[in-house]
Amino acid sequence: MGNRADESGSDVEIYRKALSTTIHADTATGAPEQLLALLDKLGLQRQTPATAGPAYVWHEAPADLAEAEQKRVATRAVPTLLMAGYVVNITDDIFDPAAYREAVAEYRSRGVAPAGTAPAPSPVAAPTPTAGGPRPGRTA
Repeated sequence: MGNRADESGSDVEIYRKALSTTIHADTATGAPEQLLALLDKLGLQRQTPATAGPAYVWHEAPADLAEAEQKRVATRAVPTLLMAGYVVNITDDIFDPAAYREAVAEYRSRGVAPAGTAPAPSPVAAPTPTAGGPRPGRTA
């Protein structure tokens, strides 16, 4: 059984878990520790299953935050993840346009990649985006 990132072919899928208020950030099976650590640094909390079986990791927005603040944390992670070269999808019900614009402005004002991020992929290695491809705020 895969997770949403495995099913969509992305690195990170951010969505609300069905029948709950929990905001999940699923990473692809075998995601590198660098990506998991970046999600930690961006304010999402790492989770692992308490049961035996295949080991996989996901992140959640902190449960002690109000819903609007959980959405802000999840949305603000997107620009840094994208600039680090990861493929990210976030559902419309989680995406906060104002928080996204704020995070992009902060990222640009720093002028350098945040600590802990991977360098941007080289132009040769980068996949060519398609007009209908994934973009922040939309699911594939």
